[in-house]
Amino acid sequence: MNAVNESWISAIDTGVLRLITAGSVDDGKSTLIGRLLYDSKGVFADQLAAITRSKYKRVAATDIDLSLLTDGLEAEREQGITIDVAYRYFATPARKFIVADAPGHEQYTRNMVTGASTADVAIILIDATRVHDGKLLAQTRRHSALAHLLGLQHIVVAVNKMDLVDWDETVFERIRSAYTALAEHLGMAKFHIVPMSALKGDNVVESSANTPWYDGPPLLSLLEGLPVAAAVADSGSRFFVQWVIRHGGHGTNDFRGYAGQLAGATLNVGDEISVQPSGQVAKVSRLLRFEMDVDSAVAGDTVVVVLDRDIDVSRGDLLVQSDQPVRVTKEFDAELCWLDQQSLSPQRLYWLKQGTKLTQARVKTVHSRRDIYELQHAQASGVLEMNDIGHVTLVARDLLAVDPYADHPVTGSFILIDAATHQTAAAGMMR
Repeated sequence: MNAVNESWISAIDTGVLRLITAGSVDDGKSTLIGRLLYDSKGVFADQLAAITRSKYKRVAATDIDLSLLTDGLEAEREQGITIDVAYRYFATPARKFIVADAPGHEQYTRNMVTGASTADVAIILIDATRVHDGKLLAQTRRHSALAHLLGLQHIVVAVNKMDLVDWDETVFERIRSAYTALAEHLGMAKFHIVPMSALKGDNVVESSANTPWYDGPPLLSLLEGLPVAAAVADSGSRFFVQWVIRHGGHGTNDFRGYAGQLAGATLNVGDEISVQPSGQVAKVSRLLRFEMDVDSAVAGDTVVVVLDRDIDVSRGDLLVQSDQPVRVTKEFDAELCWLDQQSLSPQRLYWLKQGTKLTQARVKTVHSRRDIYELQHAQASGVLEMNDIGHVTLVARDLLAVDPYADHPVTGSFILIDAATHQTAAAGMMR
């Protein structure tokens, strides 16, 4: 299960890797990010001077409280906790990183969900001093379940504060066994595990002499080598129309194009596409990037698509390759992460936003609620409260083109917005 030495780890991919730190309160998430920033020379001298002078410093006088590099809110520094997700950027010669520091408190689980929704890797921190009798803390289990549910490509378990247990290999192995059991329960195929001290820097950027029994790489080397899966060639392209570009309508050579960001597979000039949900068919006559014609576009490219004939295409419509059909429906099942303090009301209409598509929907049925403590589905009362995760059936006002979230996160995900308060009420993943 500790796959740090597997041959598929490669440092060839030097693209951007999106990380999120997760786990329980006081496991050292903010300190770890601060250590990565500090040791990778991603901190300016004035920032170091500012946190050194901070009245909220919670380490020895000779040490730097690296957690203050990410805990920027006054309430966070005053209480010594992380409340909101903080994003930081740093780079090494091998790779660029965008890292999100998520709060550990149960109250802020919804913040972790939003941060993890765009991440490739979750670093689950575990305080080595707080695992007794092989029992992991509730938030460690919860965040691990959420990371797996959201389909993050890699899970890295950072066993932190090993210096406080005298680098005892027995403690590390006990935690490895406990997390292995959790991973098997969740259906997690593999994970990586590293013993470390974020405060002292052991096994974060450089290998530590304190762990001669650990033969894996330090955390940063592991992150530099993790591959990010490319778009699957046969998964089909998905292109939500964000903007209809129209000019020169008075002339014979008037221009009509559709701007947006491509997801999924490659789209080429000459490909036959269907417009969903209407089902109209056309061919791609031109692709433009920065006003220049290109022959093809890959996932992540922002392009303008020009079709070979004039058909009705509006903002929110979805362009898909004709040989890769998509399900069009008003009713579908989903996993719903409830984020709002006001509980779900099946009688209410919510705004549903999927890509650039905006319509109204209501929750028809709440089938079950995921018991995050037992990590299994439990009987639902018909409503969901804040931080609940439930299996539901929704009915939309308009037809939607939907995919399973595991196959196409762009068309398989959505949010619900409270029409009265305009608060984001829930995040959903289609099943």
